[in-house]
Amino acid sequence: MLDLVIDARPASLGNGFSVRRILPYRLRRMLGPFIFMDHAGPVSLDPARVTSMDVLPHPHIGLSTVSYLFDGQVTHRDSLGVQQIIRPGEVNWMTAGSGIAHSERFEDPSMLAGGTLEMIQTWVALPEADEENAPSFTNYQPQELPIFTDGGIWMRLIAGDAFGLHNDVKTHSPLFYTHVVLKAGTRFGLPMGYPERGAYVAKGSVEVGGRFYTAGQLLVFTPGIDPVLIARETCTLMLLGGEPLGERFIWWNFVSSRRERIDQAKADWQAGRIALPPNDNVEFVPLPDDRSRPAGNPPPPPLS
Repeated sequence: MLDLVIDARPASLGNGFSVRRILPYRLRRMLGPFIFMDHAGPVSLDPARVTSMDVLPHPHIGLSTVSYLFDGQVTHRDSLGVQQIIRPGEVNWMTAGSGIAHSERFEDPSMLAGGTLEMIQTWVALPEADEENAPSFTNYQPQELPIFTDGGIWMRLIAGDAFGLHNDVKTHSPLFYTHVVLKAGTRFGLPMGYPERGAYVAKGSVEVGGRFYTAGQLLVFTPGIDPVLIARETCTLMLLGGEPLGERFIWWNFVSSRRERIDQAKADWQAGRIALPPNDNVEFVPLPDDRSRPAGNPPPPPLS
């Protein structure tokens, strides 16, 4: 029933801001087109340290970043000149395509007064035909994301198609991504019709096949099996998956079906050929040291 259980690992973004990293994992690089997943928080922010936790401008290629908040507020700026505050229940969907740089800063007065933050960020790899598309950005408001409720179930469709729900979030391959809250004792299943499916336990605990799973675990299910998830307490799940895209290379914040394209992206960032956000261009994250590594050693930790 379960192919794998992935335990989130602590990861530092290099600025005193630690997250729980779920994907990629050494035994499971992707789940459908999802190639990266971080869970930040919940954390109460020290007013004296808030700005030091900003994620400075950094580049991406070959993917879409998907930011979703449970609590708090983050300001996004990118090379297209977009400046967008994201709040809980909204979706920031940035498609990097041929190359984009963006920053994520904590400028909300409530954050600066010691507020709380909790967010999930995923990366969705692009099909080969779309990897060099022009970059784009869209913020989707809560009213654009359908909600389903029924007997202990609350669910918001973030993207794709699931349980008969659909929205206008632009995706490039078949996938599903949902935010689900279950009351204790509620039984729930997974969307049908996708070969790769998983459930990340963000809060609480669930039972599957007589075993218990707790917050910080991603359950990867066997294709063709339709499991029943039982909430052992009020719990929050992120369900995700879809059609696999094939092998992808990932180095730092770059994703591509071609290794040489990663090398080109490194050179482009080093040479300043990926533009900085015009309204956030004073500082940026330099290209990490690319010294040779023994086979199997991980690349530099990605930024969100």
